[in-house]
Amino acid sequence: MAENGTDCDQRRMRMSKEQHNGNFTDSLMLSERKQREREERLNIVLWKKPLVTLQYFCLEALINLKEWTIKLWHRRGVLVCVLLALAVLTALYYIEGAHQQYVRYMEKKFFWCAYWVGLGILSSVGLGTGLHTFLLYLGPHIASVTLAAYECNSVNFPEPPYPDQIICPDEETTEGSISLWAIISKVRLEACMWGAGTAIGELPPYFMARAARLSGAEPDDEEYQEFEEMLEHAETAQDFASRAKLAVQNLVQRVGFFGILACASIPNPLFDLAGITCGHFLVPFWTFFGATLIGKAVIKMHIQKLFVIITFSKHIVEQMVALIGAIPSIGPSLQKPFQEYLEAQRIKLHHKSDSAVPQGENWLSWIFEKLVIVMVCYFILSIINSMAQSYAKRLQQKMYSEEKTK
Repeated sequence: MAENGTDCDQRRMRMSKEQHNGNFTDSLMLSERKQREREERLNIVLWKKPLVTLQYFCLEALINLKEWTIKLWHRRGVLVCVLLALAVLTALYYIEGAHQQYVRYMEKKFFWCAYWVGLGILSSVGLGTGLHTFLLYLGPHIASVTLAAYECNSVNFPEPPYPDQIICPDEETTEGSISLWAIISKVRLEACMWGAGTAIGELPPYFMARAARLSGAEPDDEEYQEFEEMLEHAETAQDFASRAKLAVQNLVQRVGFFGILACASIPNPLFDLAGITCGHFLVPFWTFFGATLIGKAVIKMHIQKLFVIITFSKHIVEQMVALIGAIPSIGPSLQKPFQEYLEAQRIKLHHKSDSAVPQGENWLSWIFEKLVIVMVCYFILSIINSMAQSYAKRLQQKMYSEEKTK
């Protein structure tokens, strides 16, 4: 009897070990398959497989259009209310009357705010391009207003043509009458709208992690997988990057609202991790979004804005140009185009918008224009590639589901 009992225990141990080895092997094969499929998707780009990429992009666009149509149909009550509100606003827009001056003012402000919110969303989402619209749009806008304010000794630029074109006002102003606070107030609306857009752009990682936690699913997202691996190996993390990510995760998880606010209030490339952490630990939406909005649209934007304004203050710009000229050998040749550019801007500021201004081509402005064009084109290409890879992921998931049902 004892021998029979021993044999049963040994067989049970062998079966348990085989089952464990089988599960480990299956898990390893699944991990290798996911890695191989991810590499296949990353190869679906326009410069490697143009026809396949365009085909998948069109199919993914049709699927998204169908999904959005279904979602709108399920919320048709809200849609009807929105359409009625749009109809009332359209009627007010076209009917003549004393209210038209307010309608025009609201229209101008709405599109101006929507423009900066959209740029903020693009900067935060980026779709893998690293597109940062602060460097391309908001920063140069603040710099232009700063230079113009010190040149004109005023921020009361005629509207129009401002903000499309900056012209010095006609009234006489005393030298040195412009203050730092006046410049901050002049660009506060567009800066805060851009910051609000970046806060909205942080919502996808939060919703993705929250949905994964509630459903128990394992999304095929590199950042989320990296986050879960980080949680598993939290005690053995040694490198600086891992410790920094753990610090952000611990700060957000333990401090809550004020931890999120602290992470959102400083330039922080790891803030996506904060969104994933909040979603994973089911932090309430308004706690996450409220702290992110205050941090990015109020605190962080005033820090960035102040930095740009101080950097492009008149005396600092003149010192920078003088320092460029002091560089041995190449200094004077580099200094000349900067001086020409600043002089051209001064001349432009003191001309009326309807008068002829001599337009001289400057290589600095030419390079910046081409840089913006290249970044926008690359951003569009990244959207096409991303949507094509999303469709390829759908095909891979469908194939995997069919294999499991066989």
